[in-house]
Amino acid sequence: MKKSKLYTKTGDEGETGLVSGNRTLKSDLRIDLYGELDELNSRIGFSCSLMSAEFKEIIEFLHHIQSAIFDLGSNLACEVENRAKFNLPQISNEFVTEIETEIDKLDSTLPALKNFILPGGCLISSSIHLGRTNTRSVERKLVHYHQVIGEELPRNSIIFLNRLSDYLFVLSRYVNKKLEIEEIMWKPRK
Repeated sequence: MKKSKLYTKTGDEGETGLVSGNRTLKSDLRIDLYGELDELNSRIGFSCSLMSAEFKEIIEFLHHIQSAIFDLGSNLACEVENRAKFNLPQISNEFVTEIETEIDKLDSTLPALKNFILPGGCLISSSIHLGRTNTRSVERKLVHYHQVIGEELPRNSIIFLNRLSDYLFVLSRYVNKKLEIEEIMWKPRK
């Protein structure tokens, strides 16, 4: 089997193809949105690459999250009227519940928060915080897209992103605790 070329040159004029084969400008809100999802996926992948074997279960769960991000991106890369035709994977209610279960599991090992904490700690935790803030950015852009374009959003998309940012927040705290890195409390300046 002959290997296909990575470059197609079809985007050289500032357009890209959607799942349906339709072409759109690379500046389209849809393209910006799933480009942000790609960035988020890369940030999570970077966080995974920083983790050692002691975080094996977390890495595996983050890989499930990365796949769900791809699922969401594939839906956004397709016009709503064509999604069923291409049988695109959806984010299920069960997966949202699975994220909530993971949040509760990690949070049960952490001290209660009495103050806001500053993003940071170890490198892994800091990278997870970048993923968390990127998740919030994607969430805002998704809501904006829906308001401006009016297109029906993929199932559970906003809920997924909302839970994901919560999960990443708790995970960043968990990693710092596991690696015995003290959290930095926010101290308002007077």
